[in-house]
Amino acid sequence: MSTATGSKEQAQDRSSKGYFPNWKLKTSGVIMPEERLPLGQTIVAGLQHGVAMSGGTIIAPLLMGFDPNVALLFSGIGTLIFFVVVAGRVPSYLGSSFAFIAVVIAATGYAGHGPNPNLSVALGGIIGAGVLYGLIALIVMWSGVGWIERLMPPVVTGAVVAAIGLNLAPVAVKSVSGSTFDTWIGLLTVLIIGVVAVAAPGLWRRLPIILGAVAGYLMYWLLANGFGLGKPIDFAQLSAAPWIGLPNFTTPSFQADAIVLITPVAIILVAENLGHIKAIGAMTGRSLDSFLGRAFLGDSFATIVSACGGGTGVTTYAENIGVMAATKVYSTLLFAVAALVSILLGFSPKFGALILSIPGPVIGGLSIVLFGLIAAMAGRIWVENKVDFANPANLITVAVALTAGAGDLTLKFGAFTIGGIGTATFGAIILYQILTSPLARRAE
Repeated sequence: MSTATGSKEQAQDRSSKGYFPNWKLKTSGVIMPEERLPLGQTIVAGLQHGVAMSGGTIIAPLLMGFDPNVALLFSGIGTLIFFVVVAGRVPSYLGSSFAFIAVVIAATGYAGHGPNPNLSVALGGIIGAGVLYGLIALIVMWSGVGWIERLMPPVVTGAVVAAIGLNLAPVAVKSVSGSTFDTWIGLLTVLIIGVVAVAAPGLWRRLPIILGAVAGYLMYWLLANGFGLGKPIDFAQLSAAPWIGLPNFTTPSFQADAIVLITPVAIILVAENLGHIKAIGAMTGRSLDSFLGRAFLGDSFATIVSACGGGTGVTTYAENIGVMAATKVYSTLLFAVAALVSILLGFSPKFGALILSIPGPVIGGLSIVLFGLIAAMAGRIWVENKVDFANPANLITVAVALTAGAGDLTLKFGAFTIGGIGTATFGAIILYQILTSPLARRAE
């Protein structure tokens, strides 16, 4: 289906069916966003999306010292906000964003395990990112997305994504370096994740992170609690936690240096969301460009609301896009179901206590894989967009961004400090524009 045809059908759908689709029942074949499966199948398929997002949405807050119950609750609320803003026409789940991890750790001085004592400071910065994201969304709704594609072409986007993963690498390595036992647990967790991703049957292959976490947890429990090879897992908090109760909400505080450090992550969210929406459009055979501004706005609202209560910044999730690619079911109602499940889990302190009991070395093993995947995603961006590294402008832009991110190059402007992620992001954008400017081309 051509882009023009897809846009025409969307316009007809909006005008004839009001703000939300009527979700026509369909029982076989490809299920489009404005169609639905029978109720029972919708619930089961929605639960599948809930499982797909759970690995990242649960692990990301742990790496920043956030409460996983609060993160789950607001990921569900954020998904419903997104659902309303895009008029139920863009199938996406909003989970915890990994783009915030490095800057949150830098802004709060988080030690890497347990609750983050400076969580409120991070929340203020995340709200700043959400506000900037919202402003970008309004500009896109007014002028289109072309200027973003010119400002952040694939070579720049990939460089920034790679810099984020490399900047986080020391955090992951430190998490598995407490003892020889911790190191081996972390590496075995990595191995299990890899085996699941490559060799597991069917849908299980799409859940390597959560299955790796479960297997690593059980392995640590057996060797530490059973054989005394490491620090035993303390189940006291898990036993004492009630099944139903309110999460531990946290209110934000606003510090200028943290806001300056965290706010630029909005640029990463724009690039990430742009890629995801484009991917969904390609899979469904219709252009979703007319909804890009709304998608950005919905994500920004969700991020702001989440941070106001103690949750992480959120973004559309590639994991769920993978599930859609495998099942060919794009009905947006599935994501409403997944969101409701997340909200219910957010009100279970027992579930949160179970997540918090995951041993540090297991989290470290997960981190090695997840942070590495973030960096490796850059390669995919460059390959899919045929980035020419014979071009010196591309090569130098990437080289500088990677070094600034991996080395955590910090710039200070009076009382303000920009860490490695911010330096890599702004450096890549500015350097690329300079190297590809008419003046630079004239000098060739």
